[in-house]
Amino acid sequence: MIKVNDIAQRERLGFTSKFPRWATAFKFPAERKVAMLHRIEVNIGRTGAATPFAILEPTVVAGSTISMATLHNPDDIVRKDIRPGELVIIEKAGDVIPRVVGPAHPEATDRPAPWVMPTTCPVCSSPLHKPDEEAVWRCENSSCPSKLRRGLEHFASRGAMNIEGMGESLVAQLAESGLVTSLADVYHLTAEALQGLERMGKKSAAKVMAEVEKSKRNEVWRLLYGLGIRHVGERGAQVLADHFGSVADIQAASLDELQHVREIGPVLAEAVRTWFDEPRNRELIERLHAAGVTMTGERKVAPAGPQPLLGKTYVITGELSGMSREEAAARLQALGAKVTGAVSKKTTALIVGTEPGASKTEKASALGVATLDETGLLALLISPPS
Repeated sequence: MIKVNDIAQRERLGFTSKFPRWATAFKFPAERKVAMLHRIEVNIGRTGAATPFAILEPTVVAGSTISMATLHNPDDIVRKDIRPGELVIIEKAGDVIPRVVGPAHPEATDRPAPWVMPTTCPVCSSPLHKPDEEAVWRCENSSCPSKLRRGLEHFASRGAMNIEGMGESLVAQLAESGLVTSLADVYHLTAEALQGLERMGKKSAAKVMAEVEKSKRNEVWRLLYGLGIRHVGERGAQVLADHFGSVADIQAASLDELQHVREIGPVLAEAVRTWFDEPRNRELIERLHAAGVTMTGERKVAPAGPQPLLGKTYVITGELSGMSREEAAARLQALGAKVTGAVSKKTTALIVGTEPGASKTEKASALGVATLDETGLLALLISPPS
């Protein structure tokens, strides 16, 4: 941290609503290394997004060995002129995320041929499509094994349906064995079927089935988030569930009705409407309903009181002693704030409790996001800025 060491000058410089103008964080440049880029492969995510990534010669950078790094999208690869089969410069962005900076010797005359984005899905061989207004290519095959596997991992994750025990390894086996070909198939599993899988005994299978049964009683917003509707995060799912009260009412809502929901913009509204217009998705909802998954909750009216934190976004990490994280989020939201699960440039502040997540605190530091301890949180809730 670099600070002006003169009180009079500090007063002249002043401060903004979030930072003093007389102080700034000093960051050492990220450590860079040269590594061989063996090849570029493509990963298919749960939304079908085809994301290229680099397979590197294992190289120690900033204390850890890097063998893979994200390449974001094909346009970024072209812009940086990254080519497989040559030496590249790598670093850890924010000392956390491995990335390829560019070629180590761009001036060389014997460089390998430029990489070309494949036009078919590397998993299911379906054609990849890229909308004109986007940089991301996508696999549109709803039965793509990679999309199904990633979608199942998301559906069972703690932030969504919270099915403990259904982690990456079990999800991979469920998808590969054909026991699960749709999210609704999770609720048609049996303990006997699970026992036939690797490292899944009688007790383990019974525990997973108990978690599956418990998840049927989750709040509606968790189901909405778990469905993996594009652009619908935890907060968006909560807003939709609070406003409409049930999945059926969301499905029946017009695009105009969705856009008039507080905090729901045109992009998110369009994504929700498009998802529910797909016949296979409506069939999925019917199957989940038939399996006994909760589809109706309490319709909540938006707080009528003052909203002093409207337009501000907070992230909570670690354990709070005076209240649960859910209670803290609810109180912030009642004051108009948005509470999300990931730190970004739009985050107003990161609220840090005990044993905070290292990735969130490191990213907040890298992005210059302010942090609040529990005392600061309580002060914010008691006397929010006007």
